[in-house]
Amino acid sequence: MERIRPLLLLLAGLIGAAGVGLAAAATHLGSEGLLRPASMMCLAHAPALLALYAGHRQIRTATAAGLVLAAGTLLFAGDLSMKQFAGESLFPMAAPTGGILMMLGWLIAGFGAFFRTRQD
Repeated sequence: MERIRPLLLLLAGLIGAAGVGLAAAATHLGSEGLLRPASMMCLAHAPALLALYAGHRQIRTATAAGLVLAAGTLLFAGDLSMKQFAGESLFPMAAPTGGILMMLGWLIAGFGAFFRTRQD
């Protein structure tokens, strides 16, 4: 997992940027319906990914939790954005699947409390 941990930092930046872009699009295009919740999820989870990246020594499940959170966020926000701009879903139940993955990611992060921390 250590080798893929930098991916969390990249995903945090991409998801954060997407959140700002989606918020701007929702405001300037006057189409808040689906873009607002998509931007909110991105802007809520990007800092969480940064925290999981930074706290990997204290939270044993940080990398796994971050990857699941990122996948869920991308799927959820991607599906809502696709519906807004193309009128179609990525695939049936894509947004709910993303939501479930986000919840699972938070649970994985929380279960890190039950594992010993890494020793320096």
